[in-house]
Amino acid sequence: MAVWNAILALGPAVWLIIAVILFALETVVPGIHLLWFGVAALATAAFGFATGVDWQLQVASFAVFSVIAMFMVRRYALATGAKTDLPTLNQPGGEFHGRVVVVEEAIRGGRGKVRVGDTLWIAEGPEAPAGTRVRIKGSAGSVLMVERE
Repeated sequence: MAVWNAILALGPAVWLIIAVILFALETVVPGIHLLWFGVAALATAAFGFATGVDWQLQVASFAVFSVIAMFMVRRYALATGAKTDLPTLNQPGGEFHGRVVVVEEAIRGGRGKVRVGDTLWIAEGPEAPAGTRVRIKGSAGSVLMVERE
């Protein structure tokens, strides 16, 4: 109870302490995004100092500021996106879209094999005998989706 009374005696300054702790943890703990909760704690401290409200309303405002911060981060992160000069990296078959290849093993029942360079790839598409030229229209994992040329 003495600890709780000491925390309450700090008033809104406790939110500054929480913000510093969250910022410090952000630099130490990889993969956890505590920065935005630290920003929310700073906003709560400012709100608490400006209005002098009780701790219950400060906790509620921290929750609201946290949600606002998360939506702002999400909006920013989605807007910028990750730009790369290798958009098909780690997407097997992704670099083959639009390429015309030859069916190596007939496509029957929707599945067969096509040769791309020196490699055979599983292909899905319309029925096609071996030797038919098909165009790669997409991929699902390491399976190429093809259509007749």
